[in-house]
Amino acid sequence: MGMISRVRARLQNVSALSSFNGKEDPRLRDERTAHSVCLLSVILLLPYLVRNHASSLLVSTATNLVYSGLVLPIVVSAHYKYPLSGLGSISSAIKECCVAVTSPLYYIARGMYRPIDRAEQAYIKMTNIAVLMSQILFFMLCDRVLVENQHVTALYSVMFYNVIAYCISYLRELIEKEDWSPWINITKTSNIRHLAMSTTKILLEWTKAVTFIITVVFMLLLLGLGQGLEHYKPTAVYTIITWIYYMATEKAFVDMFPSFLLRMQFECLDSLELLYAPVILKAIAASMSFIMAVPLLIHGHYKLFVITMYFNVYLRCREMSENGLRTLLKERKVLKRFRSATKEEMDDWADDVCAICLCPMTKARITPCHHIFHGDCLRMCLKYSDNCAICKKEIRFD
Repeated sequence: MGMISRVRARLQNVSALSSFNGKEDPRLRDERTAHSVCLLSVILLLPYLVRNHASSLLVSTATNLVYSGLVLPIVVSAHYKYPLSGLGSISSAIKECCVAVTSPLYYIARGMYRPIDRAEQAYIKMTNIAVLMSQILFFMLCDRVLVENQHVTALYSVMFYNVIAYCISYLRELIEKEDWSPWINITKTSNIRHLAMSTTKILLEWTKAVTFIITVVFMLLLLGLGQGLEHYKPTAVYTIITWIYYMATEKAFVDMFPSFLLRMQFECLDSLELLYAPVILKAIAASMSFIMAVPLLIHGHYKLFVITMYFNVYLRCREMSENGLRTLLKERKVLKRFRSATKEEMDDWADDVCAICLCPMTKARITPCHHIFHGDCLRMCLKYSDNCAICKKEIRFD
């Protein structure tokens, strides 16, 4: 009872000191109340941490009495003498000690990783070598998992697929070619021909054509005669999986993938097909490498597993993050501020074309000023101006 009386007297003294002109500061009163509730909640919950065995009932009861009669008044009185807010300085001091201990270790680890980071960035920038390395590693995985005792299947497959990619890229160049003239003029508006440049162009075009013909004839003869291919017997599953991976990584097919997405017009892509295309392809390549590398652990090929996980999964994911995913997430964040136009709003829109690109709209984004644009067109306009392309008002989100 004496301890409770002292606590009560201290509470009255603190209340008297915090009064000004006969009125207590409400902010100080609310803070004290919150601190007291916090302390009481913690203290009253402590006895229930004792495990409730049948033999410990007396101990639990005694603990409750001690906490209720002795510890609770002491802690409450200590709180009013040394408020709970004073623990902030203690926590900041502990934080500073942790930072002081971990900072040297962090800088040491960062200094050791810096040369590795530079080597990884240089490897990622060498696109052709990185792609060829990843293809060979993935085909070697398929050799170990999908075919037995055929260790040269990967090399044959890479050679055949490269020839097919070359033929497709050359045919695509012929189809998309607009200028069939063998001559090169000095300027676009001049009819005077540049002799040296024209000769070089003719030689290059004939070299490409002859190389294409020789390559196709060689492949037909090789496949038709079957000489030297007795060890090359890929299964259908092997061919399908390796061909999908090759298409996801080879430049000739990677360049055609965005046009495929634009033609399909998937609504979930939200008119960001050009940004989604590289991310999707790199994610497919990394996922396929990871799935095919897991069986290597069962077969005991640990060295090839580690190499594949580093080059085909980790570096591929890092390249995806640095060269595509960050930009995609940033642009999606910008575009998400504008809600998608409903079908009724699209039907009520007087103009059935986008005011920026003048193309028909099947899906669009609507601005706060109730104007409708393609999502990609709106995103490109916001890079140069924060004003609406029609009413010229500043786009604001209240």
